[in-house]
Amino acid sequence: MLWIMRFSGFFSAAMVMIVLSPSLQSFPPAEAIRSTNLDGYLRFPAQIPAVDSPNRLSFRKASTFRNAEECSSTLGKTGVCHPSLVHVAITLDVDYLRGSIAAVHSILQHSKCPESIFFHFLVSDVNLETLVRSTFPHLKFKVYYFDPEIVRNLISTSVRQALEQPLNYARNYLADLLEPCVARVIYLDSDLVVVDDISKLWTTTLENKTIGAPEYCHANFKKYFTASFWSDKRFSGTFVGRRPCYFNTGVMVIDLVNWRRFGYTKRIEEWMEIQKRGRIYELGSLPPFLLVFAGHVAPIEHRWNQHGLGGDNVRGSCRNLHPGAVSLLHWSGSGKPWLRIDSKQRCPLDALWEPFDLYGHST
Repeated sequence: MLWIMRFSGFFSAAMVMIVLSPSLQSFPPAEAIRSTNLDGYLRFPAQIPAVDSPNRLSFRKASTFRNAEECSSTLGKTGVCHPSLVHVAITLDVDYLRGSIAAVHSILQHSKCPESIFFHFLVSDVNLETLVRSTFPHLKFKVYYFDPEIVRNLISTSVRQALEQPLNYARNYLADLLEPCVARVIYLDSDLVVVDDISKLWTTTLENKTIGAPEYCHANFKKYFTASFWSDKRFSGTFVGRRPCYFNTGVMVIDLVNWRRFGYTKRIEEWMEIQKRGRIYELGSLPPFLLVFAGHVAPIEHRWNQHGLGGDNVRGSCRNLHPGAVSLLHWSGSGKPWLRIDSKQRCPLDALWEPFDLYGHST
């Protein structure tokens, strides 16, 4: 009976994959800086800790993905300022690298114009650049180094240790890091795959807002902050005149021109400093974003962040898909598909992540 149940779970996930998106029906072969200290941030340090285990970082070379005929020509034009480029920012961390590589692979596989995508990789270990180049030889990308020590004194303890890692806060500093010619960027977490053409997300109208993200206004917004926050009008008053809704910061379209103009990096840092003096929230890098942007977010279709597939932040329990169309699957929460697959404790939906996994030697 046990093997029947396991087969049934896998079969169900496979069927979901088939109906999920037309593009899934076939597959080709195959830390942040402080806003006032840019100079010290952009230089690579003389000594950087080596990657802990080369065997953990072995990936197969991805297929070559080429633009369709109707795409704007970017052949030979690799400069970050080319106007036809779609800009995507993702962190590269040793523990999450397998997820980041799968995310990039999924984006390229479903894009009509994959050669027109420029990736901005945020790292705390520069040794990862060679690995990315060997896995994606034709990829347009640039690596940005974050010194973990620069942001560490702003980070407070969270409900899950992974949320305390300095690189988790790199998204706060994209406007300072990326070249001034980059006016917009899509920020993506490392635990997701894209199953639609990312250019559709790129062209989202932000309606003069600084960020766009799927909003969830039926969520209990109050639970993201402590009782002491809500009882102190100096803090809770920040939401007066706003209709704040929860949004997940793992998928955001960011207007970097607006961000730079209004100094949002400093505003986020100020809330993090308040948190260090007295706890007003429990969840890592998310609450400062809610404090600054909730109620001022351009809504994006929920299909672009089917989040929570990693389960809750403690047990990592299995979850089902939310109702509706799917363009992006996000394993937010403590359960990551690559860990569950390796431990042979997979959830049914982990089968939707597995086709994009490039981990391991070629056979």
